[in-house]
Amino acid sequence: MLRRYLPKSLYARVVLIVILPIFLMQAVVTYVFFARHWELVTANLSANVAGQIALVARLYEETPLDEAREEIEQWALNDLDLSVRYDDGASIPQTDKLSIFNVYNSTFDQQLGDSLDQPYWFNTQSWPAFVEVRVQLREGQLVFFAYRDRVFATTGPLFLFWLVGTSVLLGAIAIVFLRNQVRSILRLATAAEAFGRGRDAPDYRPSGATEVRRAGYAFIAMRERIKRQIEQRTAMLAGVSHDLRTPLTRIRLALEMQPDSPERNDLKNDVRDMERMVEAYLEFARDEAADEDPDAFNLAAMIDEIEREARRGGRRIETEAPERIVVTARRSALKRAVGNLVANGLRHGDAVKVSAKATDRHVDIIVDDDGPGIDPSLYADVFKPFTRLDDARNLNESGMGLGLTVVRDVARAHGGDAVLSASPMGGLRASIRLPV
Repeated sequence: MLRRYLPKSLYARVVLIVILPIFLMQAVVTYVFFARHWELVTANLSANVAGQIALVARLYEETPLDEAREEIEQWALNDLDLSVRYDDGASIPQTDKLSIFNVYNSTFDQQLGDSLDQPYWFNTQSWPAFVEVRVQLREGQLVFFAYRDRVFATTGPLFLFWLVGTSVLLGAIAIVFLRNQVRSILRLATAAEAFGRGRDAPDYRPSGATEVRRAGYAFIAMRERIKRQIEQRTAMLAGVSHDLRTPLTRIRLALEMQPDSPERNDLKNDVRDMERMVEAYLEFARDEAADEDPDAFNLAAMIDEIEREARRGGRRIETEAPERIVVTARRSALKRAVGNLVANGLRHGDAVKVSAKATDRHVDIIVDDDGPGIDPSLYADVFKPFTRLDDARNLNESGMGLGLTVVRDVARAHGGDAVLSASPMGGLRASIRLPV
């Protein structure tokens, strides 16, 4: 349940791992400071002021002479920093006037109650720098003004400011460093994704932390090994196919010089099949060795070219591709893949439709036909090299079983895939999906 709400990206998760402990630590420190230290200091300050107010009030009640009371007021001002005024015949208000921003009003109230025997009233709202306390005497009231920082610990806001400020500063520094580290990982991911789509990404240089650089150099080495393997396989296939053409030519010439017979005709047919096989292998090798860079092009224009080529061959196909679709791919390789699908559809059906559609994440090229189709259990097998079906629908009956292999290789070389399914037209649907 909690995983659904956690961040998905590496950057957000690392930020959470680093920043969350900082704020948790600051929250614990804040709680300890306010619940322990600040409350204790405020209680001591409030008890001290409350005791001084009680002492002055007691002295006032025990000294009825005006001259003595004036002297008490002077002592309170000079020695206790308490401003005292006596209002003869006045009474204290009924309700205290408390500031909602002072969290320790109750602490001061409790200390006044413990120190004074007389009724009292206090005001923490009217004056920012002072706290007013009124004590009810028999003939009137005593009005006290004490400095606020003598009653409450006033360093709390400053403490909070520094606490929040340091947290924000530490968080900002952590985010800057994390962004630099994550950027190296994102560059590696971008290079790997580009290579998976058939782009070489030659500008990639490993950077960042030691572990990220090791992964980057491992990716570069892997990329070079894959490229060498493809080049070696392609060169071997092209060499073998090319070398086979010479003895086949000699055999065909020798057969032409032999008298006509059923055996001679069978051998000539076998030689023609072998020549088609060699040509198919050479064509496959040329596609593998093609050093074409991916480029952006209009997909509808490419599909129109395939439609015109089919029309020149005496066949017509239906096309449906929005003009706005632009893909980045190796154009000739993709054109051949789509052409193979169209050729298979025309070979086994009367009507073929090529359509394209795009989303924010991928582009689909779909080829439908009205042929007999194939069994769904054979969908995976027909993409294997040199596979020929014995069913009514043989996708490679005139070839060597490489047509659909080329289609899937091209799709996967661009980071996509090719799949088969039943067509709404009654035959087979072949789809090439390419990432945007």
